Order: sequence, then structure tokens, then C-alpha cells
Amino acid sequence: MPSTFSQIYIHIIFSVKDRNAMLHLSWENELYMYISGIVRNKGQKMLAINGMPDHVHILIGMKPSCCVSDLVREIKKASSEFTRQNKKSTSKFQWQEGYGAFSCSHSTLKKVITYINNQKAHHKRRSFQEEYQALLDRYEVDYREDFLFER
Repeated sequence: MPSTFSQIYIHIIFSVKDRNAMLHLSWENELYMYISGIVRNKGQKMLAINGMPDHVHILIGMKPSCCVSDLVREIKKASSEFTRQNKKSTSKFQWQEGYGAFSCSHSTLKKVITYINNQKAHHKRRSFQEEYQALLDRYEVDYREDFLFER
């Protein structure tokens, strides 16, 4: 077979260091556009991005040659620099170490996109910690609660 064909969808979640509420409505769309540009420049397809003041959800269509950890590292590094250089935060902005990455099937894309797009409404009922632990449980990821979040 002379070519590679794939459909790989990854739902990525990461939070602000110590889950501080530092992403403000006044500039979150600018940050999301910047992150979307990073994803596109790395040759990947941004399908959805949204979040809350303390965390971000991203859904990406990935090429098999992409390494998730490299992409997330670049997103975090470049978006932190963007935030600091553009003086978006009065405190030192940085992302928490680690992230969640969950594979999605093509048949669930619309549901995951809707879930990401409705973060503000979703979090009126559920905290980020509850949401994240529920995702880990749904995907049957082994974890220790004492290592989930920095504080």
C-alpha cells in the first residue's frame, strides 16, 4: 500500500497550574485561536476547543506521525509564552504538568464536540475534578487520586 490513511481523534485536557482560575472570558477566545494555530502549524486538525477559567479541552484529528506528548508540550509552552508576552494575566501564568488524552471514535465526534462546546453549562453542575475523574473512570484509566492534581 503506497499511502497511509487514518482517522485518529484525541480529546486532550489540561489545567492551569494549581487549577487557578486564570483564563478570563475577555481573552480566552484569543488564546483558543492561538492554540488552534499551533495545532494547524503542526499539521493536525483542530476540531473543537473550549474550557473554563482553570482548564482547556481540545479535540484534534491527528496524523499517525504526530506524537501526542510532543504536541501537548508545544501547545503548553507556546501558549504560556503567548499569555505572558501579551500580559494577559497579572500573575505568572503556567499550565499544570501532565494532561489527559482520550481516543474518540468517528461515531462519537459530534457528541464530544458538543460536550467541549458546552463546557460553561456543564460546569454549573460538575467541578473540573469531578469531570476529569469521571473521564478517567469511563476510559478505565488506572490512577491514584493523590497524583491527579498538584496543590
